[in-house]
Amino acid sequence: MTTRRRRGPASEVDPASGLPVVDMGVRLGPIELANPIVTASGTFGHGDEVVRHGDAARLGAITAKSLSAEPWAGKPSPRLHPTPSGMLNAVGLQGPGVPAWLRDDLPALRARGARVIVSLWGTTVEDFGRAAALLLPAREELVAIEVNVSCPNHHHLPVLAKLSPNVTDLVAIARAAVDAGAVGLTLVNTLLGLLVDAETRRPALGGGGGGLSGPAIKPVALRAVHDVTQALPGVPVIGTGGVCTGRDAVEMLLAGATAVGVGTASFLDPRAPFRVLDELEAWCVAHGIARVQDLTGAMEGP
Repeated sequence: MTTRRRRGPASEVDPASGLPVVDMGVRLGPIELANPIVTASGTFGHGDEVVRHGDAARLGAITAKSLSAEPWAGKPSPRLHPTPSGMLNAVGLQGPGVPAWLRDDLPALRARGARVIVSLWGTTVEDFGRAAALLLPAREELVAIEVNVSCPNHHHLPVLAKLSPNVTDLVAIARAAVDAGAVGLTLVNTLLGLLVDAETRRPALGGGGGGLSGPAIKPVALRAVHDVTQALPGVPVIGTGGVCTGRDAVEMLLAGATAVGVGTASFLDPRAPFRVLDELEAWCVAHGIARVQDLTGAMEGP
């Protein structure tokens, strides 16, 4: 099913197809997106190598692979290993560093019409601040900064804090991130995991343990999104973890997410974010949903 995407009144019908026009627009605090589907960091590369498989301008935003201020080599191979319902990875945040990414990768993304969220990492608050400062020359070309755990309070770009589920009190950490200046949250990162090769008696990944992602962690992500948005009403959340279909995206929105990240599914199918977007919109049409934002937090019951 194909529908025409743009903001419009609930009763509007596309004269060409006769189908309802679904208002797919969402707001993440000060950030306005054309639709709620974004790519999760680490799953769409550093530049445009994956968005060549589809029209980048169709997606709400593309989150680039996490960057540090300087180049970083990452962990030894092998770095990825399939699991029965997902993937374990220990890439180790390999990246070219912010200056090289701005020079070599951002122009190609912008040329394809992508709205870009930059994901940053560091080992100290100062690391995050230095990496964010290096982005200033390109601030007009970026949607937001996403950081893991720490939240440098930067006044030139909105900050989204990406949080780990591997904690005892996620709500408390989420509240601290918002209090520190984050305009929204990304929930969740991968779960800690380990795979063992019985023949070699060694870890399956070169870096030892890794992060589990894919369909297996969707219930964990849904619970995290629900708990945090219930405790912090009004704080926008990008829900990510195990989203493979449009129905998965609907479930994440119902749990409380404002936008939805598609990650591991892209390794199997680079066009997955575009397919999820189409399936989400088709679901809205089939269920008489005029505005996708009305799904956020609309789950009934406890």
